[in-house]
Amino acid sequence: MDSRAKHTQLIKSEAKRLGFLSCGVSKAGFLEEEAPRLEKWLNQNMHGEMQYMENHFDKRLNPTKLVEGSKSVISLLLNYFPLQNQKDAEAPKISKYAYGTDYHFVIKDKLKQLLNFIKEEIGDVHGRAFVDSAPVLDKAWAAKSGLGWIGKNSNLLTQQVGSFYFIAELIVDLELEYDTPVTDHCGTCTACIDACPTQAIVDPYVVDGSKCISYFTIELKQEIPNSYKGQFDNWMFGCDICQDVCPWNRFSKPHNEPLFNPKPELLEMSKKDWEEITQEVFSKVFQKSAVKRTKFAGLNRNIRFLND
Repeated sequence: MDSRAKHTQLIKSEAKRLGFLSCGVSKAGFLEEEAPRLEKWLNQNMHGEMQYMENHFDKRLNPTKLVEGSKSVISLLLNYFPLQNQKDAEAPKISKYAYGTDYHFVIKDKLKQLLNFIKEEIGDVHGRAFVDSAPVLDKAWAAKSGLGWIGKNSNLLTQQVGSFYFIAELIVDLELEYDTPVTDHCGTCTACIDACPTQAIVDPYVVDGSKCISYFTIELKQEIPNSYKGQFDNWMFGCDICQDVCPWNRFSKPHNEPLFNPKPELLEMSKKDWEEITQEVFSKVFQKSAVKRTKFAGLNRNIRFLND
């Protein structure tokens, strides 16, 4: 076994030990196919108010501009599918990924451990960890690394476990053995396109971010346009519809990451509890949570929008 294969095997087994669902590796370089796609998406203003999507265009497409001398992109998946959901069927809904501790903290910690392991076991390796907070096209890299294919709802899908997982990367200056992409298994299915209440999936594989319920409830800072009244299917933070209806998510299994477990009171809250939520309750229930991104005022705006 050559050193590249040996090092790759070492990294993949340590990733598994750290609790990652899977790990794939691809050669760091320019994402040729994604460049025109991203440019077109931005030119059509499908990013809405997400101005940051326009920044660092070249870095988004080429990791060697992000990490000097980088040779490999190590893509990792971490399951977040919950064992239990919110109890009150009439309560406003929160996206499953935001039930527990903010994933940025959880994954960053695991990535640091993995990078330290690589340095200890392999030697003088330089790299950086990324959890969707930097200009990295994580789904494209995960697909390139053979971890799944990008579905019609623009999420990464896998036959074995569906799509309820986070994607993260280590970009390193170490040559490794590279994986190959898998084939697309969406076939003729249009479940996600048919189910989206705001018709955000404008074409198969193209999501207009500015029409997405997640965008309105998390990213948009102004008032939500009245024209979308009655179309949110009771989602107050994020939206899981296109994942919930995806046939591949029949195979989702609950995660085993204690930090992703929700606070019991989050699942217990009734429709009335949410409508009467105070700053104090918000701070307690969402301490270290991704929901803090929308702030108390934002969540209140979303709840009001559902009820008006």
